[in-house]
Amino acid sequence: MYKHPLLNRDQISPKEALDILIEGNHRFVNNYMSHKDLLALVQLTKDKQHPFASILSCSDSRAPVEMIFDQALGDIFSVRLAGNIASDKAIGSLEFSTKYLGSKILVVLGHTGCGAVKAACDNFREGHIGEIVNFIRPAVRAEKTELVDRTSKNEVFLEKVGEINVRKQIEEIIRRSDIIQELLESKQIGIAGGVYDLATGEVRFFEELLMF
Repeated sequence: MYKHPLLNRDQISPKEALDILIEGNHRFVNNYMSHKDLLALVQLTKDKQHPFASILSCSDSRAPVEMIFDQALGDIFSVRLAGNIASDKAIGSLEFSTKYLGSKILVVLGHTGCGAVKAACDNFREGHIGEIVNFIRPAVRAEKTELVDRTSKNEVFLEKVGEINVRKQIEEIIRRSDIIQELLESKQIGIAGGVYDLATGEVRFFEELLMF
């Protein structure tokens, strides 16, 4: 992305920002990552950051967003919490990146086999992990189709809860953030939700969640 001058980022539309992420993931899946002069990027970004995308994703070590979208230093404002939960601090970070740093697309990204989602499916309560689980419980309750074995052992149930969780976290961000609501309504930003597949490396965005 940094092959473009920083100022060009102000002219990128939310849809174009999402397309850049989709194209980057396509490169990642096909194993032809773009060349990045990282030391040059260190110098280019040392005084200012202007990420074109803000992503709320899971902390899972197998899903670093810069890599799976084939982006470089300064491209993505990354907020990572187990279960990609929209906590107050996560929302505040996203407000900062969209309103004051100029990100054009806000993405909530879940992934397959998420440990935090598994914990919610199994009603795990130990320690501070329980606080994370509380954010995911609404997605567990909202899943109504799987009537037998509603635990993490049921892979279909787990996948459905993970997808619903992405939707629920987007709803929470919009509901609780006047700043993001205003940016979305004025079309200064877009919002997208998707799931990263740990087995294939592919990100699947949900068409019904795209907001521009």
